Amino acid sequence: MSLETMSPNPVWNPAGYEDAIDAVGEHADKLTVRVWGGDWCKDCRAILPDFAAALDEAGVPENRIEEYALDQDKQGELVAEYDIEYIPTVVIERDGEEVARFVEDEPEPPIVHLAEQLDAPEPTN
Repeated sequence: MSLETMSPNPVWNPAGYEDAIDAVGEHADKLTVRVWGGDWCKDCRAILPDFAAALDEAGVPENRIEEYALDQDKQGELVAEYDIEYIPTVVIERDGEEVARFVEDEPEPPIVHLAEQLDAPEPTN
C-alpha cells in the first residue's frame, strides 16, 4: 500500500540541500529506500512530501522506494523485522544491508540526515 504523504511536494526548493541530494543521487541506483508512515500522522504529513521531492531531485528511481502504510497502532508490514517504533522512519539499504536510518524526530531533514550516514566512512574490522 502506498502513502499519499510520499507524493512529492511540488513547491519544495532544493536550494541548500545540494550536497545531500548529490550524496544520495550518487548511490541512487544501488539503494533501497524503505519508508514507514501513515497518512493520518501529522509528522508524516509534515516531513514526507519534502523528502519525496528530495528523492526525486536525487534521481532515486521509484522502483527503489518501498512504502509501508501503518495503522494508528503503528502496525503493518515489516514493522517487527525493522524494529519500527516511531513514524516516519526511513531505512536505506545497500546490497540488503541497512546503511542509514532516519527516525521521526531527528533534528535535520531526512535527506540531510540520511546523506550524512551514506557519506560516513565504513568501519574497518
